[in-house]
Amino acid sequence: MSTLQRVKCQAKAHPLAMDAVLAAGVLVCMVAGSFVEPRHRDSVSWALRTPDTLSLVLIALGAAALVFRRRAPMTVLCLTGTVSVVESVTGDPRAPVAMSAVIALYTVASTTDRPTTWRVGLLTMTVLTGTAMAAGSLPWYAQENLAIFAWTGIGATAGDAVRSRRAFVQAIRERAERAERTREEEARRRVAEERLRIARDLHDVVAHHIALVNVQAGVAAHVMDKRPDQAKEALAHVREASRSALNELRATVGLLRQSGDPEAPTEPAPGLDRLDELTGTFRNAGLHIEVARADQGTTLPAAVDLAAYRIIQEALTNVQKHGGPQAKAEVSVVRVGPNIEITVLDDGSGEDQDPGSGGGHGLLGMRERVSALRGTLTTGPRYGGGFRVHAILPVKNRTPGEDPA
Repeated sequence: MSTLQRVKCQAKAHPLAMDAVLAAGVLVCMVAGSFVEPRHRDSVSWALRTPDTLSLVLIALGAAALVFRRRAPMTVLCLTGTVSVVESVTGDPRAPVAMSAVIALYTVASTTDRPTTWRVGLLTMTVLTGTAMAAGSLPWYAQENLAIFAWTGIGATAGDAVRSRRAFVQAIRERAERAERTREEEARRRVAEERLRIARDLHDVVAHHIALVNVQAGVAAHVMDKRPDQAKEALAHVREASRSALNELRATVGLLRQSGDPEAPTEPAPGLDRLDELTGTFRNAGLHIEVARADQGTTLPAAVDLAAYRIIQEALTNVQKHGGPQAKAEVSVVRVGPNIEITVLDDGSGEDQDPGSGGGHGLLGMRERVSALRGTLTTGPRYGGGFRVHAILPVKNRTPGEDPA
């Protein structure tokens, strides 16, 4: 840290002490100036003089007031201005008491706004200069009187310039801090969205595959004694479903690894091109599924493709869990104008016909996926039994300001 920076730090930490040092310096300058008298005959020269006692008292009062210039700038200006006016009327020869008023005027200008600086500065210049010209012992056109006018103007102008620069620097600092806060908030928002997306993926993977494992394990336990071949087939499906669950979990959790960790799997996210494989796993678990597709030739964005796959997966998982042993499901994927519509119907007759009544997050996850893509989702029981899931997803991702109509 340089010497100038250390002085600035000390000034900010101890403002009263720095003002006392400034007042002492001004006192020395005013006392030294009161003992010197300029002469203007053939050439400029200087001579010693003896100031009167009143001038020295006024000098001491003006310098002492500067100690409190930051705490009460207006009061200090009034006091130093009064002292300067008294010195202009009574001083003969005159002492440089107006120096303290100039310092006080600079303080007022640097701590207030510009209109106040103009009003106070003009008033101070008018009072001090007018008093010196009208009531002083020197002629009105004397250089000492013009010097009072010039120095008060310089003090007000310098204070206003310092205030403007300080405000400019503060505005730049606030703008930088605001930009930093905006970046941090944006980063936190992106992290929250990514966590929510990963949570949805984890829920879909676990719910789907664990439901299949549960059903196949139940089938194997039921037919183990009477039909071991069917039990062996069910256990093979359990092994395949658990392996798929582990692979998808590994791919999803790999997104949470830090830099420098082993590279996460790069297998692409599933989409509607794997719909046959998805429905095949449910058929192997004993669920009767009919699939109808009218989206040939449609290329979906990755986010829409993944959302459609996950919605069908979650809906069929709910049918498997809540529809009962004799439930049948119908899956339709249809391209309608700029949208693609996903519909999953079932005629389940289980006791729990509402998948959202069990406190799970399946329907909530589907709704969040659809909302993130600016689509619509409709879910609810069907008349006569069963459940219906209907999602409309835009084929092209819409921007936040675009009309969804």
